[in-house]
Amino acid sequence: MKINYYSDTDSLYIDLSSRASTETREISSGVNLDYDKDGEIVGIDIDNASIKLDLKELFLNHVPGMVHIQQV
Repeated sequence: MKINYYSDTDSLYIDLSSRASTETREISSGVNLDYDKDGEIVGIDIDNASIKLDLKELFLNHVPGMVHIQQV
């Protein structure tokens, strides 16, 4: 899973899978779910993320894998 914030568009994308997206559905204003060919969710796109989310902190609890932090 990858979480990417794009400041130029103020959008946050949560990449849940490496599978390709074949369909996108808006579930709320500016919140879109991406689905693969089998109807499984592969990503979440949030527009105007800095308004909708507190981007100053990210808490990870009991994550069973490696956490990689990339500062830009």
